[in-house]
Amino acid sequence: MITKLRHEWQEMRSSFWFLPALIVLDAVVLATLLITVDATVDLQVVERWPLLFGAAAAGARGLLTTVASSMVTVAGVVFSITIVALSLTSSQYTSRVLRNFMRDRINQIVLGVFVGIFAYCLVVLRVIRGGDEGAFVPSLAVLVGLILAFVGIGYLIFFIHYISKSIQASSIIATAARETLTAVDHLFSQELAEDAEEDADGYFVRAFAEQAWSAVPARKTGYIESIDADALLHLAQKYQTIVRMEHGIGEFVVEGTPLISVAKRGNVDDTMTDELNGVYVIGRQRVVEQDVAFGIRQLVDIAMKALSPGINDTTTAVICVDYLTAILARLAARRITTSHWMDDQRELRVMARGPSFESLLSEAFDQIRQNAKGNVAILSRMLGALQAIAVLTFTPNRRWVLRQKAEEIAEAAERTIESPHDRVRFENRLARVRKALEAGPVLSMHDAPDAGAGRG
Repeated sequence: MITKLRHEWQEMRSSFWFLPALIVLDAVVLATLLITVDATVDLQVVERWPLLFGAAAAGARGLLTTVASSMVTVAGVVFSITIVALSLTSSQYTSRVLRNFMRDRINQIVLGVFVGIFAYCLVVLRVIRGGDEGAFVPSLAVLVGLILAFVGIGYLIFFIHYISKSIQASSIIATAARETLTAVDHLFSQELAEDAEEDADGYFVRAFAEQAWSAVPARKTGYIESIDADALLHLAQKYQTIVRMEHGIGEFVVEGTPLISVAKRGNVDDTMTDELNGVYVIGRQRVVEQDVAFGIRQLVDIAMKALSPGINDTTTAVICVDYLTAILARLAARRITTSHWMDDQRELRVMARGPSFESLLSEAFDQIRQNAKGNVAILSRMLGALQAIAVLTFTPNRRWVLRQKAEEIAEAAERTIESPHDRVRFENRLARVRKALEAGPVLSMHDAPDAGAGRG
């Protein structure tokens, strides 16, 4: 329940309506308070400064009507600019980053300010009376409305500046990378010792190969956005069983297919099925908060779009590789996942399914390499990325994976680089990278880990 509430709260905060709605509510409350002050407190300052406060009912109405109509018009312009920015970003880069625009606080605040000023003016206009109606002009509220109009002008100028910067490739890529690095620090905070042995998922698969498992079907179709690990461990203890994840975060599940398996014979009852499904948050799209691979995927999609023949923007692809290097370098010395969770009595309760250093490295560089045929700048940059990552990790199987990626890049370069001069330059760079990767403990080829083993 806590996980679902946290997820709903994050979704609400990321929506394009929640923060503007709060700002509108604040504007209405402010207008009500100022009207109350004008009605109940004898403000001597109004008489002392008649040019500042002394507008008649008609003048106050005209001023607030002008401000209100202007603000709602500007709000429409801001919304139109935002839609254009979203459309441009989707076509030029990737639709995966649209959520970053939607949840951007600046965009939400600017829209909320204009709509909030409009709502403020409406509330104040409602109480202005003149002539036979019994004259009442909330001078303080009218003055604040004028001030808010100038505030709106300032926000409009700032928004135009901000949106022109935010649609630049470097800003979009940096924002996606920053969000991914935040998720890395939150999910993988434990440092991995240089001589530590990483957990091998294959060991537990072999150890429980003869175990009878009963499938727990998924109640919903969609992407796994988050998992409440503590609740899953608690349920495994409650039922005195072992739970095996069939899908990890970010994977797509279909209703009725196995979501989890439990170590027991026979069918799983509906109560247990509902409780285990309640541990998962399944939605329409992947999110970065517990899915670092999705953050990497956003950068890879931008790089692939930049490398497409229709765009052919090598510089943008290079920027993506640079930020992917920063993410993988942060992961290089971290314990990425454990393949099992134990209870307080050190009994195995959950066989987890998560990313590994190898899978994240492949997610980051494989498709870029496949789409960078003959592009010396990208292939050389990827070699430099592997060298930078290798400096930060001395774990043997991780360095072996880095060597394998270097050889894959070398093979792609040998197959696609036609110019002899470019080939010589690339081979010189490759020789330096190979030498750097050889430094430190490295597994030999015949000691390569099995598929699924030696994962971080």
